Amino acid sequence: MENNYCIIMAGGVGSRFWPMSTPQCPKQFLDVLGIGKTLIQMTFERLLNVAPKENIYVVTNAKYFDLVKQQLPQLTDEQILTEPLRKNTAPCIAYASAKIYSKNKKATLVVAPSDHLILKEDNFTQTLKIAMDVANNEDRLVTLGIKPTRPDTGYGYIEFSEEGEILPGQVNAVKHFREKPSREMAELFLKSGNYYWNSGIFIWRATSILGALEKFKPDLHQLFAGDLSFYNTSEEQAKINQCFEDCEDISIDFAVMENAKNTDVVLANFDWSDLGTWGSLFTHLDKDYNGNAVIGENVHIINSTNCIVNLPNNKLALIEGLNDYIIVESDNMLMILNKNDEQNLKKYMLPMEEKSSSFFKD
Repeated sequence: MENNYCIIMAGGVGSRFWPMSTPQCPKQFLDVLGIGKTLIQMTFERLLNVAPKENIYVVTNAKYFDLVKQQLPQLTDEQILTEPLRKNTAPCIAYASAKIYSKNKKATLVVAPSDHLILKEDNFTQTLKIAMDVANNEDRLVTLGIKPTRPDTGYGYIEFSEEGEILPGQVNAVKHFREKPSREMAELFLKSGNYYWNSGIFIWRATSILGALEKFKPDLHQLFAGDLSFYNTSEEQAKINQCFEDCEDISIDFAVMENAKNTDVVLANFDWSDLGTWGSLFTHLDKDYNGNAVIGENVHIINSTNCIVNLPNNKLALIEGLNDYIIVESDNMLMILNKNDEQNLKKYMLPMEEKSSSFFKD
């Protein structure tokens, strides 16, 4: 596994997981399942099945360096790459890929977000190894597709070439990457059978992704990979800070994947969620006989159904007569929100941030 490397992207702020997720401590650093492990710790442990710990890198915002160091003490400082600015996934991937390539020209990379929930980890590892075999043997850009279980409008979709029976672990050529659809289009995607959710997990050789960036985003490639001599020197951070100042703010999907013709998708059969919202977490939590998912040792919930509750263990709470609600308290902030209104959370928070700015200091 000496040529296998992993890049964990951990720079997001997770605003839709308020009030637990805040600019000071985003959701990837939280134990949202109440199991004693944070999402980034779970991600790191999964990836140890395909790469040695010294080949796993985390890319995060500079202000989260100490959080990463605290939660992943197995990493050296050199394995924690810091961004001075949030510029989306393409610059993040360009930076980490160029740094790793400067050390190992034969590197195969797995790029994974830090805040996804993945169950059936054996299936995940098996699927990942299939993708890595494809990337190792050919100049292909590979992603993992998740079979949709509902017409979700919050995910991007991958349309793939359908050849015979669709089976887990099957490798298919990508026809199109589709952005988040309308409800009507999502229902059509679900019925068609050859549209899978875009997991945002990518596998490729370092040479393949850097070559694709050079072809489709030459300015971005030039900034991060035009000169490799400063990597792993005392000049690296200053140079990278300037690169982020100068680079375009763009996702890897827009920069590369939607333009490239050498893209494949491996059809996955592990339980997956990008945990973009409290509602997405709800589907993965154990529930009582009324369908309530409760995290918190002293929560008493009666005459209520289909609620998600996350309260500190030192908080005694009585909840009665609520249906389809989200009730979350963290760090003196409380949210009681109808699940059907969750997509409006960012809109609701705007006047709160103005009137109660002391709670939202970055």
